[in-house]
Amino acid sequence: MRVTRRQLNRATLARQLLLRRETAGAAEAVRRVVALQAQHPASPYLALWNRLAGFDPAELDAAFSGRSVVKSTLMRITLHAVHADDYPAFREAVQPTVRAARLGDRFTASGLTPRDADALVPELLAFADRPRTNAEYEQWLGQRLDPPPGPGAWWGLRHVTPLLHAPTGAPWSFGERPSYVAPPAAPAVADPEVSEASLRTLVLRYLEGFGPASVADVAQFSLVGRGRAREALRSLSDGLERLEGPDGEELFDVPGALRPDAEVPAPPRLMAMWDSVLLAYADRGRVLPDGYRPLVIRRNGDVLPALLVDGYVAGVWRPAEGGVEATAFHRLPEGVWEGLAAEAAALTAFLADREPQVYRRYDHWRSKPPELPAGHEVRLLPGR
Repeated sequence: MRVTRRQLNRATLARQLLLRRETAGAAEAVRRVVALQAQHPASPYLALWNRLAGFDPAELDAAFSGRSVVKSTLMRITLHAVHADDYPAFREAVQPTVRAARLGDRFTASGLTPRDADALVPELLAFADRPRTNAEYEQWLGQRLDPPPGPGAWWGLRHVTPLLHAPTGAPWSFGERPSYVAPPAAPAVADPEVSEASLRTLVLRYLEGFGPASVADVAQFSLVGRGRAREALRSLSDGLERLEGPDGEELFDVPGALRPDAEVPAPPRLMAMWDSVLLAYADRGRVLPDGYRPLVIRRNGDVLPALLVDGYVAGVWRPAEGGVEATAFHRLPEGVWEGLAAEAAALTAFLADREPQVYRRYDHWRSKPPELPAGHEVRLLPGR
């Protein structure tokens, strides 16, 4: 069966709860969408606001504090919020990638070796029996090792040790000074066979939330090598559906997964920074048109808050005095602007009690913006 680009777009939107706001609890929603990017503490909250009807941010606060949803370094060696039940397998699957990326020259310049790190991980987990700050872990390392290691030691160890970010307070559960704690049950991070079995679990979960997808898409989402991704899909192939993509590429999917009609309408949305749908594929054109990619994804990897129109990125937004400033990369019909204005008013109300100027620290990207396409338009969408 061949699928079109628009069918792939609609499949992603359906599985990511973006065709309509669903009724679900915060933890259940996180489970359904598989993983939420969490580099910025506000982003998981805005992601769920876009996906759930009547979303109460206090519910995600409670999920984080009760650890039914956890935040940790996972796919692409970035922070994600995931359901607690998914965390062990996800961490085991990506551990080889994390270890290879974080125990290189910067780590060994501290005087430690990768073998030293492997020996220290169990001790660090035991020390992390309660939330502790960076300073406390660095002090522990200085007392534990003679001579004390250099500054790159804790940087590497805090990534390769399967630690959770512990909530530190308002407005979005996690502040600028992180605190780390051991998970209730530590993933098996030193067993290659466990890692490969867990990668198969991760691949299945990825397909449930983001499929249909190619080998390259799986590798992009997880940041594992394409060889590992290909082998995981091969091992799972008897239970997967195979499809032909729009360019003839082989795609994989879980049987019975949502694949709506290509003409199903998609409502406008004001997406969070780093929303997963913009990053989960090798072919980001599924949601982000190629010509707009440099306008949304900056050279350092920052992914700006985006306007989603008819299921595709059509511009960017930021909070402004009196509402939301929206920059559309092409002209939009007035009916679309009306839909975006309704979203802006709702978002302004959502942010009012937490952080009205969310993402303000990234306004520097607007001081030297890339050249915008002819026909772009900037509007202030009122907050009420």
